[in-house]
Amino acid sequence: MGFVAGEVVAPGDPRIVLEGQWGYQPGLAITVNSGSRISFTFNGTAAQALFDVGGLETPPHLWVSVDEAEPELHVVDQPVIELTAEKAGPHKVEIVVKDVNEHVNRWNPPFGCAVVFAGLVLDSGTRLRLSGRPSGPRLEFYGDSITQGVRALSAHLESEGVDGSKSYAYLTARALGASAYQVGFGSQGIIKAGNGEVPPGTESFGWNFAGSPAERVEQPDVVVLNLGVNDETLSAAQYGGYLSLVRAQYEAAEIVALSPFNGKHASEIEAAVKAVTAAGDPKIRYVGTDGWITEADCTDAVHPSVDGHAKIAAHLTEELSKLLPSRK
Repeated sequence: MGFVAGEVVAPGDPRIVLEGQWGYQPGLAITVNSGSRISFTFNGTAAQALFDVGGLETPPHLWVSVDEAEPELHVVDQPVIELTAEKAGPHKVEIVVKDVNEHVNRWNPPFGCAVVFAGLVLDSGTRLRLSGRPSGPRLEFYGDSITQGVRALSAHLESEGVDGSKSYAYLTARALGASAYQVGFGSQGIIKAGNGEVPPGTESFGWNFAGSPAERVEQPDVVVLNLGVNDETLSAAQYGGYLSLVRAQYEAAEIVALSPFNGKHASEIEAAVKAVTAAGDPKIRYVGTDGWITEADCTDAVHPSVDGHAKIAAHLTEELSKLLPSRK
């Protein structure tokens, strides 16, 4: 018997868990960030995940897994992804954004590339279950192409080489049992605009995309910053201004400022952190990453490979464990 449409479930339904930086429009949830996730559990044998692909120049890439099976790649150029199981549920579905292409507009609607989730259609005999919300620590990562996972798989310039689920940010969050906002924009710096019409870090922070403020129900425990390598010049004062923006948004969070993995602007970043801590903010700390990886751990001498990201994640997990009460 073929699929017989039953209940239609909106993306904002509490039975669907969205993790990462998502903005909302009527009937839609939108992310422009690799590493964002959709998860839910259904009883039955079939469901359909719906996506609005109208107007997209370049389709996003998703990993889709049912019942923790090996993820399957879906290039989202059609509005429906079929989700099936041989036997009646319960079945857990996890959809991870592998990549939102950095080379077309992903900031100013209408987008050239974005994941525009329009909800679910359940088979007439299928029911959606209420899933538990993530209960671990809350982390946020802000970075550039490395945080995005660009060229992690290979030196390929487009989405074929990119995987947000192999990024150090994604791996660190999983290792710590944390929910995470993974915000990485290729070519972006503190004061330099990124690819895809993305503004500089000082202007994009606090926004999902243009016109969509990033709203948080709960404050993060730790915010990790990994920007600066794309800035041709960067002063301690400019980085300090970015720290002030983050602190104004998150008054109680631990803020971790990483030096770029190739060491660029490390002294300016460290000086900025020392200045703000001397001014009375002890919950901002500098973490030098010298020696975490070498060029041999990269696919193009700059972007970490899968193994390179794993090495970074191991170091960062150790650092963040010191800041999370449950890990002390």
